[in-house]
Amino acid sequence: MRRFSAEYLERTRQGMWSDSRAALSDLDLQNRRRVLDVGCGTGELTRVLDAETPPAATVIGVDADPDLLAVARHETGLPMCAGDASRLPFRTASADLVVCQALLINLPDPSLAVREFVRVSDDLVAAVEPDNAAVTVSSTVDAEEGLEREAREAYLRGVDTDVALGGKARELFETAGLKDVRSSRYHHEKRTTAPYSEVELRSAARKASGAGLADHREELERATSAAAYDDLRRRWREMGRSVIKRMRAGEYERLERVPFDVTVGRVPANGPAGDR
Repeated sequence: MRRFSAEYLERTRQGMWSDSRAALSDLDLQNRRRVLDVGCGTGELTRVLDAETPPAATVIGVDADPDLLAVARHETGLPMCAGDASRLPFRTASADLVVCQALLINLPDPSLAVREFVRVSDDLVAAVEPDNAAVTVSSTVDAEEGLEREAREAYLRGVDTDVALGGKARELFETAGLKDVRSSRYHHEKRTTAPYSEVELRSAARKASGAGLADHREELERATSAAAYDDLRRRWREMGRSVIKRMRAGEYERLERVPFDVTVGRVPANGPAGDR
């Protein structure tokens, strides 16, 4: 499983679900009693689940990374539990909703996690997964859109998990025996405009230094070559310096749209394979 820092999760999830939560309607959150957020990271979705469920409901965040769990516990004040998505430390049918956000795309075999979600839930299973192949970027820096597309396409070829999983989670759910599988799409829009936040300023600095691209060097070189990566990084840093110049003038604007597919399925009363 690929791992991420708390800073990365803050940067990529900032503002998610603050505009609309309509895509979560199939989770029937107002009627949940015990919810597990698996692969909760720093607790972005956990907070939303807690806000949308009844006061008496229990919402628990689960993650395999103790550092992220410590941040989530501090930021949310909610109960957290260390655990692997494919071997959850919970009894069979001990929750009425098991959900994840941007977890399955980072697993080498997401079907193992889905089957485990089915074991632990006695009602609903849900996954909120991005389709990173369909991300779009517009920017007032001319070179940014093309470079983002070039880097994203190379990354998709070089990464060893399906980071464009999105709506394909439906197939995983149906294979795991879930019924009444349905999905809706949510677009996470990340807008950058003046005045710029500290997160946005740090992101620009990482562009100018090439640090953001270097986070994915292994995947990019696997898809291209060391020389091609070096050339991309050179052009990426030039673009980053242009971003900072525009920011200093208060003229930089950027819009990134990331599509997330919310897939929900119901556990049959007698279990997916007649084992309940």
